Amino acid sequence: MTSPLEELLPTTQRALLHRIATAQAEGRAPSFVAAVQRDGRMVWTGSRTCVDGHGPDADTQYRIGSITKTFTAVLVLRLRDEGLLDLDDLLEKYLPGTGVGEVTVAQLLCHTAGLAAETPAPWWERTPGDLRPDLADVLGEQPLVHPVGRIHHYSNPGYTLLGRLVEEVRGVSWVEALQREILDPLGMDRTSAQPMAPHAGGWAVHPWADVLLPEPAEDLGLMAPAGQLWSTAADLCRFAAFLAEGDEKVLSAGSVREMRTPAAPPGELGSGYGLGMQIVDSDGRTLVGHGGSLPGFVACLWMSLEDGVAAVALANATSGPLTATVAAELIRIVAEAEPRFPEPWRPLPEVDKELLKLTGPWFWGTYAYALTLTGDRGLELQPLRGPGRRSRFAAQPDGTWTGLDGYYAGETLRVVRRGDGSVSHLDLGSFVFTREPYESGAAVPGGVDPEGWRGL
Repeated sequence: MTSPLEELLPTTQRALLHRIATAQAEGRAPSFVAAVQRDGRMVWTGSRTCVDGHGPDADTQYRIGSITKTFTAVLVLRLRDEGLLDLDDLLEKYLPGTGVGEVTVAQLLCHTAGLAAETPAPWWERTPGDLRPDLADVLGEQPLVHPVGRIHHYSNPGYTLLGRLVEEVRGVSWVEALQREILDPLGMDRTSAQPMAPHAGGWAVHPWADVLLPEPAEDLGLMAPAGQLWSTAADLCRFAAFLAEGDEKVLSAGSVREMRTPAAPPGELGSGYGLGMQIVDSDGRTLVGHGGSLPGFVACLWMSLEDGVAAVALANATSGPLTATVAAELIRIVAEAEPRFPEPWRPLPEVDKELLKLTGPWFWGTYAYALTLTGDRGLELQPLRGPGRRSRFAAQPDGTWTGLDGYYAGETLRVVRRGDGSVSHLDLGSFVFTREPYESGAAVPGGVDPEGWRGL
């Protein structure tokens, strides 16, 4: 049960239901189910179907296709966090003899390894996986179609390699690792490699007539880590909550944040890609998540971290329903109708007088910046006027600060002191910030004209 403040307004619920009703009708889907999660809790679900009395709900399984890739990426990041591999390691270190051993784990995760998008014929999504018993059958004779590391080119075989990597390092099957390391800890008991009742059947809808054709639901074999899974709207909301905040039982908040960070140049449709997660701009709102499709099914999971809202859209038709568009619009409906309340302002629990002395205006040349102390005892640097380089910084044990985001992500901020202990200036990646613009006597690279400022 949700409290009245957690429930969506009736007008918002009606708008959500109208959107998926329109999507099911216009997309000519046998069924369509969706759910919305806000601040970690599912607050709405709805469905439409062409079969009277047999509507699906948030507990009905659909095949989710390439959303599976995000699960595989989580398994790989877990290995990294345990020190069992490095993302810059070459694939050859773990899977020798593939013919593509020069690609790195990171390049496979973000689709910059240069691999082909698909396997050799026959169409892998619609044929049994035992037709491709070995990696050579998945990769083919010419697995690389682009220079390694140069461009983003989506690759399903790349995630087969990542699944085999997980199996090699863990010593168990991909399915077993998935169950033990993600599904069980997150309570996702309605997500599985094989369908479990109740589940939707997959259908193709004729493009020029209102008639149906059943689609096969094949076991994908080695290709399973790229698109095998079945799941429900409710389970995917649980997964979204994890991807937003992390869960120490599975993966830390820092590591899921890394997954959501762009790691590749924009792809064919202009969208970005992190480590197993798509990143898109939708009406000025940044959405992260993943879409998926397999014959008979289309699916999408999007999250807007700024709004604290996630949406899932699932349909059982090969094409037609625009699940990615609908999931984005469900987020927009909730975010605009019921904007998120900011957390109440609270003063810091204690005052660090040395940090307080660092706050206020600083100048890089003539550019004015403000340095503020944040609630988590971090620092934030932001321009005082107009657009500019803005970054947050976290303290390090050696007294320096490391940039967390923006232009200065990963850069080091140092507080440089004079012999008497007073602050001379800030050094940020060799940029000198002083209390006054081109302050006389300050350590400004190139020096300051001794005559100082002057009129025309």
